Amino acid sequence: MTNSKIGLSMLYCLGEPFKKMIENLIHTETSYIEIVDDGYHTLDKRRVAILKNIGESYDLKYSVHAPFADINIASPSKSMYKAMLKRLETSIANASDLNAYIWVFHPGLKTGISMFYPSRDWTQNLKTTKSLLKIAQDYNMKIAMENVPEPFPFLMKSVEDFEKFYDDVNEDISLVLDIGHANINGQIGLFLKTFANKIVHMHAHDNDGKGDQHLAIGSGTINWKNIANLLNKISYENVVIVESIEHTHDSIQKLKQLLE
Repeated sequence: MTNSKIGLSMLYCLGEPFKKMIENLIHTETSYIEIVDDGYHTLDKRRVAILKNIGESYDLKYSVHAPFADINIASPSKSMYKAMLKRLETSIANASDLNAYIWVFHPGLKTGISMFYPSRDWTQNLKTTKSLLKIAQDYNMKIAMENVPEPFPFLMKSVEDFEKFYDDVNEDISLVLDIGHANINGQIGLFLKTFANKIVHMHAHDNDGKGDQHLAIGSGTINWKNIANLLNKISYENVVIVESIEHTHDSIQKLKQLLE
């Protein structure tokens, strides 16, 4: 048993209109909701106002996942980078207006020209992270970076990548542990052991250990009883967000049995 709280990401209905997502949200059996600021659910002032009203009526607490389509915080293109940073600042501003308790973002990616500019994307990844931290402080918004999986060309996927990042960035950046992603990398336990003092938020979904399938809890290769024991050992008391894209009700119930 832990003191963790269970929540749900609306990722599972990202392909549905915003109005339908709101209908789903109202019937969700958890008080912690993660909004994906992308696709059909991209936030603006009107949508933030709608979500705030619903949150107040149903006692919901929001987290926000930053947009990730066409987003690369290590982009080598100045024009693309400028547009990308503006998009992320808008997302942080909307998350702040929503009174979200955290804003989750991805690390940068390698590009087709990375081989010609050794370490430049890594340097840009650090620079943008610092810029996002400063922007977030201006909006009084807490942010955290998520670990991402193989085989995607992200700069930071492994425990070793994050150790180098923390050595280089020299800023207090929190970590979102995505359990499904760490399973693909075979490093769930190592992430929890190494960064117990950095992890402030978690994503939970299952997979076969090979692909980022976002399966229901218990439908893949992850040993969830072992996860519960590890969370208990590090005294994790924050939110675990179900990020499965199928059988979300069953996933929430299974996690509640294990963690609450």
